[in-house]
Amino acid sequence: MALKELYTNEVVPAMMKEFGYKNALEVPKVEKVVISMGVGEATQNPDALEDAVKDLTRISGQKPVVTRAKRSISSFKVREGMNVGCKVTLRGKRMYDFLEKLFNIVLPRVRDFRGMSPYAFDGRGNYSLGLKEQLIFPEIDYDQVSKIRGMNITITTTAKTDEEAYYLLKALGMPFKE
Repeated sequence: MALKELYTNEVVPAMMKEFGYKNALEVPKVEKVVISMGVGEATQNPDALEDAVKDLTRISGQKPVVTRAKRSISSFKVREGMNVGCKVTLRGKRMYDFLEKLFNIVLPRVRDFRGMSPYAFDGRGNYSLGLKEQLIFPEIDYDQVSKIRGMNITITTTAKTDEEAYYLLKALGMPFKE
């Protein structure tokens, strides 16, 4: 069963019962997923950013946006406006496909994985996690990777509290630590 169908058929009725919502539209939902990669060496090596963009395109199925430095930091040799990373925002079908892949394929491939921390919520129902390498995604070919890079994944929900967001993500299949 696809994640969208699971949400509509099982998660919405369960959350209405659990939290006492009167209307199905009150139930929190996943709004968007933002995947970002910081490429610090892009200041000296422009090809590094190209590789990161290719990897992120394969992972997300969507072309990422190149992010630029907001201000100059002399100790990092970064000037304002330099390319320092890339990010992609997923919504709709691509978002649900990515989340399904993340929960069922990617996270179990992480070495020594015991579950996601239930404390990484921001207080407003959004969840952030960091991955140390892009190799755990099935689309990435190990032989074509020039350098191992990490990434940040932020799951934005319409939930008002962390408790609601935790219940929502748990019901969708996110593997939390017990």
